[in-house]
Amino acid sequence: MSRRERDNEWEHYFAERPKTPSKIKRIHAILKGREFVFETDKSVFAKDYVDMGTKRLIEKLQLPDEGEVLDWGCGYGAIGIAIAAVNPKLKVWMVDINERAVALAKRNAKLNRVKNVVVMKSDGFSALPKDLKFDAIVTNPPIHAGKKVLVQLIRESHDWLKIGGSFWFVARTQHGAKTLQRITEEIFGNAECVDIHGGYRVIKAVREG
Repeated sequence: MSRRERDNEWEHYFAERPKTPSKIKRIHAILKGREFVFETDKSVFAKDYVDMGTKRLIEKLQLPDEGEVLDWGCGYGAIGIAIAAVNPKLKVWMVDINERAVALAKRNAKLNRVKNVVVMKSDGFSALPKDLKFDAIVTNPPIHAGKKVLVQLIRESHDWLKIGGSFWFVARTQHGAKTLQRITEEIFGNAECVDIHGGYRVIKAVREG
């Protein structure tokens, strides 16, 4: 893949209506000791394989047995579907602005026979029910969307969590994970790095009040 093609891919995976011609493929992944199959497409994140950051995030998550969880920026659904499959009593909401990603996530939920999910197109939190609060919010955030988007994500995640609810994200150290952890600590009053592996950091914060 050329540099221009890579740049276009980064530009498009968080675009609302990707213009790149569709080319669906299937990939397989072992997550939480289970095998999953996902349909992916051009202009969605990690279309060729579930990336290491996503895998580390999924493996390190500590979630309640019951309640409401949000997979923010779900892409084709790897995080949310893995969470829902392993935690059948959770209700997992999955949102993304990318129409192509949302369609894939809906298909992948059916493909993996996961029923305890709600997949929605949403620009951030905008399409979610206003009275909804989450026990956990999980994301592999769109680093290339820029700092303003990421700070807004962290602030809104704090507001959409229940008291005691947790916010989880993964980021590369070289892409500013330490800075995002510091910003998260400023907003939440706490932020813990629970895992460092392969250049990725998994960060957890808890809403205290």
